[in-house]
Amino acid sequence: MDADFLQARIDATQAQIVALETAITNFTATGLTQSYTLDTGQSRQVVNRSTFSEAERVLEALYNRLANLENRRNGCGVLHVFPGF
Repeated sequence: MDADFLQARIDATQAQIVALETAITNFTATGLTQSYTLDTGQSRQVVNRSTFSEAERVLEALYNRLANLENRRNGCGVLHVFPGF
């Protein structure tokens, strides 16, 4: 993967994180919100109270994805050491 591709994926993931955090904030800030349209610039999705816990799980996954992409971009990675080799 080249640096431009990785940066584009990082930018897209960051946009998804911001959009999802905004939706979660709207749910928690107002008890009146029953649904929220999540627009990441790539897609639109309606999130409602029944999918709130799923949204939190997805947010955690997005942060993990962002960390992995940034590590790849910065040349960091995991070294697998196999005993006996």
